[in-house]
Amino acid sequence: MYYGPDFGALQREDPEIAQVLLDEVDRVRGGLQLIASENFTSPAVLAALGSTLTNKYAEGYPGRRYYGGCEVVDRAERLAVRRATTLFGADHANVQPHSGASANLAAYAALLQPGDTMLAMALPHGGHLTHGSKVNFSGRWFDVVSYGVRRDTELIDYDEVRDLARRRRPKLIVCGATAYPRLIDFGIFRGIADEVGAWLMADVAHTIGLMAAGTIPSAVPYADVVTFTTHKALRGPRGGGILCTAELAAKVDRAVFPFVQGGPLMHAIAAKAVAFGEAMRPEFADYGRRVVENARTLCEALEGMRPVSGGTDTHLALIDLRALGVTGAEAERRCAAAGITLNRNAIPYDPEPPAITSGLRVGTPCVTTQGMGVEELREVGTLVSRAVRYPETADEVRERVSELVAKHQPYLSEL
Repeated sequence: MYYGPDFGALQREDPEIAQVLLDEVDRVRGGLQLIASENFTSPAVLAALGSTLTNKYAEGYPGRRYYGGCEVVDRAERLAVRRATTLFGADHANVQPHSGASANLAAYAALLQPGDTMLAMALPHGGHLTHGSKVNFSGRWFDVVSYGVRRDTELIDYDEVRDLARRRRPKLIVCGATAYPRLIDFGIFRGIADEVGAWLMADVAHTIGLMAAGTIPSAVPYADVVTFTTHKALRGPRGGGILCTAELAAKVDRAVFPFVQGGPLMHAIAAKAVAFGEAMRPEFADYGRRVVENARTLCEALEGMRPVSGGTDTHLALIDLRALGVTGAEAERRCAAAGITLNRNAIPYDPEPPAITSGLRVGTPCVTTQGMGVEELREVGTLVSRAVRYPETADEVRERVSELVAKHQPYLSEL
């Protein structure tokens, strides 16, 4: 059974934390993981994360550090940058952001001044906190104009985006979402940005792995700046990154360091390099294809539940539960009781508050990494449906979940 490098030393030195690690492996191996923003990294990624690179302070950039002794970690960052630019076809990459939120903060710092106007997707319609929510720095520091989806199709209303851009003349237009199951037309956004003289930023934290696999169209040829995370469909360590044009490279680098962050996490950067390298392999393209195929199968198998926008083109589906008379929060609890981990999520024009919601968000990166295919995902859909619709069957569903995941276990071998 796999628990990470040097686990024996951890057990001897701190058995309490060692038990936390053991319990987390037991948790993920004992149930279905359908959180759209999670995945299982490779043992190679975990090995880089658990390395002595965590000890090195390396403020600055390769060849321009503020500390001595960085000649070795410089090699890791140069590899990560080279692999990222090659993988995504970008002019420039910054691999230092600690998270997707810090990548967005740096991108805004490179392109905006406090009080500037930006146009971004509304959080209740599938956007992100950092796209202008009033509880987030983005909503407090900038004049945010929000666009959403149509009531009839539940798709982005590009006419509304264009109209808002023409009337409000934003300095930055942001496209990208956390709970939008359909493809985003980056070409249309590029045209709107050019028409009003705005920068275009694509936050593709959720879909960057599918872009790396060539499964869906890339945002890189269209956006001035692309922000992303490495721990979702890309299957890397927790962290963020920024891709941009050569014109903006210096601004983006200065925004990441020294404006937003101090010392980079060199062990995480090495792990990002590993993930980028893995994503270049032919088998990753097959993985991306199967993630989407599995998501569509799961969406179709959810009996009695309406998929928002009628389905999915990506790794996730957003499910409207109102016809069942069950809230998202209650459905999440019922699934947890049956050994299925997923999350409640607002649907467009949701009548329920954010803590309750009328929907669920489900995703297939984890189960696809575990080797499940369309046959298994049809059964997963049935199990989710039973857990939500018939809570009295939780024990029966959990038993079947255990049988299914026993055949598809993550981290079976030692390093």
